Amino acid sequence: MPLSIEEFGRLVAAKRGSRGVRAAALDANVSAATLSRVENGHMPDLKTFAALCKWIDRDPREFLGLEAKDQSERPGTVVHFKKKKTVQVETAKALGELILAAQKALLARDGLIGR
Repeated sequence: MPLSIEEFGRLVAAKRGSRGVRAAALDANVSAATLSRVENGHMPDLKTFAALCKWIDRDPREFLGLEAKDQSERPGTVVHFKKKKTVQVETAKALGELILAAQKALLARDGLIGR
């Protein structure tokens, strides 16, 4: 079962610890307002989500309910979506799965991973 966005916020807050929001946000490469919103359970855009997952040293797939990262996949691929209230979590998850499948197919086509 995937971790919830609330759990994501708690992990971000735990990583920040006793540091100020501004100092932690600078370290995480996001704005202080965004860091605060995420800690309070709001869904970030995918760029922010990726940056914060990297900062808390967690695989984004843990929160999307996807399988563990295949060791042969190329790291660092980031897809950007703007936050819209009309986008449901299920839709974001489905899009994430689609993007990861496409990336894997491209890597296989280029001979970088086995099919």
